[in-house]
Amino acid sequence: MKLSVTDHRSSINVVKTSFVCEKEGMMKAVTGSRLRTEWTPEIYDEEDMVKTADRIFAEVVETDPEYIHEDDLLRYMAKEDVDNAIPLFQGATDTGKIKKSSFKKWAVDAYKDRKSLANSFKSTKTAIDELDKILTGITVIAVILVWLLLIGLVTTKVIVFISSQLFLLTFMFGNTCKTIFESIIFVFVLHPFDLDDRCSIDGVQMVVEEMKLLTTVFLRYDGEKIIYPNSVLTTKPIGNFYRSPPMGDSVEFAIDFSTSTQTLDALKERIKGYVESKPHRWNKDHSVLVKDIVNVNQMNIGVYVTHTINFQNPGRKNIRRSDLLLELKKIFEELHIKYHLLPQEVHLKSIDSAPPAFPITRR
Repeated sequence: MKLSVTDHRSSINVVKTSFVCEKEGMMKAVTGSRLRTEWTPEIYDEEDMVKTADRIFAEVVETDPEYIHEDDLLRYMAKEDVDNAIPLFQGATDTGKIKKSSFKKWAVDAYKDRKSLANSFKSTKTAIDELDKILTGITVIAVILVWLLLIGLVTTKVIVFISSQLFLLTFMFGNTCKTIFESIIFVFVLHPFDLDDRCSIDGVQMVVEEMKLLTTVFLRYDGEKIIYPNSVLTTKPIGNFYRSPPMGDSVEFAIDFSTSTQTLDALKERIKGYVESKPHRWNKDHSVLVKDIVNVNQMNIGVYVTHTINFQNPGRKNIRRSDLLLELKKIFEELHIKYHLLPQEVHLKSIDSAPPAFPITRR
């Protein structure tokens, strides 16, 4: 389950049984508490993370091989940390125990989060190195000029002459300097995204692939890489799904105008029951509204719900939406809710009949 920025990153600190760090190009799992056996595996990809999660799960469980119970966690963590950790695993809030599949899913998410964080540090370091080269060059030139002026090798008139030439060069390279300055402000001050964040720019959803001082590389949904100058991005509104709170969704449909009020009330109750039965997927605050009545024939209904995740992972969001649509279909069938079109005028014309061979005259 993809968590919000605050919850997901804090979960790595809360659940001390495992966290992932990067060192010398290799991912290693490090345990915050001593397990029954001394063990430090090396993690290179998600498959290794799944194997590591299986091993940690086997080490933590005590009596039930299929679930981690609260008592199992209390052997390694404080009661307060356990209470904070349980809601981070899908389905654990209702049952009070953690399924193996939920634990592995959380471990993979933690791995991805740490890997993304490490890549962000690398990308930021690259931008800082580029900025350092520019500032170092400017500083060296300024020190040389001051040194020559102090030892008397150049006079004030020479400095004035060089300054006038530099002033002329600003007309040639002024736009480049402006671009560099805007890029510095964008990367180090605004910083609207990090590596692997899903963003929306000009209505197109893209994932941040690489960040440099002057440009940012995005990966579009179809795999195409798009390079944006950072100076251009400063002028565009940027939506960031990863930094967004839990996001809303809606489903709209039409039902027959003859549907009774009792049936509508039953529809609302069924939808409410479904949403509240899955607190790990949906926020309990939702609404079912009649949006419009068309031609005294149909009623347009809107169901508005809030996910417990943002849309950083669109696949997970689409699965939840699909399940909601299937549940609505099931409710429609059980409550016999239908929609009938108005009677339509139909014109029939035979294309096989041939015209008469001779004209018919009426008298």
